[in-house]
Amino acid sequence: MVDSKVIEAFHLMWGNFPEPVMLVHKSREILAVNEACSSFGGAAGTKCSDKGSPEQHKGCLANKALATQKATYSKNKSGEKEVIGYWLPLTGYPEIYVHFGIGTTIDYNNLPQ
Repeated sequence: MVDSKVIEAFHLMWGNFPEPVMLVHKSREILAVNEACSSFGGAAGTKCSDKGSPEQHKGCLANKALATQKATYSKNKSGEKEVIGYWLPLTGYPEIYVHFGIGTTIDYNNLPQ
């Protein structure tokens, strides 16, 4: 479905990123996940929209990111944490995007000094 070089590049760039990251097709099929996402149960071949509750997907900006081919983001609360979600379309691959949230696993407002 997708060039293996794209999957390889995803793992090179995002493999050790401390927050969960997914490479996703416009159909919402997850094409690849990094280690952090895998530790939360994310897996290639599943649908990102099947993870969590429908409420968690209410603010999804994937369609906007794909339509404009521009990075999009939103800032939301998840419990007591603030999470900034990103949807990043891949140049040259108009149906694929990278999705992650900063603050998903790390509370950046309460880092130890």
